[in-house]
Amino acid sequence: MRGVTQMKKTYRGLNPEMLYDEVRDLLSHRGITFTDTRMQTYSVQSGATQSRVTVPLFSTDNHECGTIHILGSAGGDVRMTLDLDEQHLAPDVLEALKSDIDFMLGSYEVKW
Repeated sequence: MRGVTQMKKTYRGLNPEMLYDEVRDLLSHRGITFTDTRMQTYSVQSGATQSRVTVPLFSTDNHECGTIHILGSAGGDVRMTLDLDEQHLAPDVLEALKSDIDFMLGSYEVKW
């Protein structure tokens, strides 16, 4: 039985909406789709805003295969958690997606 591949990333200098758009396009390129994107914006005491995006993901055979959560902070960092169900996605798709995300967004990533 296969499990869940989880990617947790923190980015600096990247707009949450741009992160969402880029990851969405990379997922689409690998055959992963989505239908019910929830984008929310919250105000904080300083007058700035925080953004939150939650997206369920579906494989080519229309099974739910994961989720994306993106949280943009008022301080400028953006955090992303991408959970992918290994039961509905081939290992080569998972590896290619990780590689694509690292290549396209790696220069923004905060290394802890």
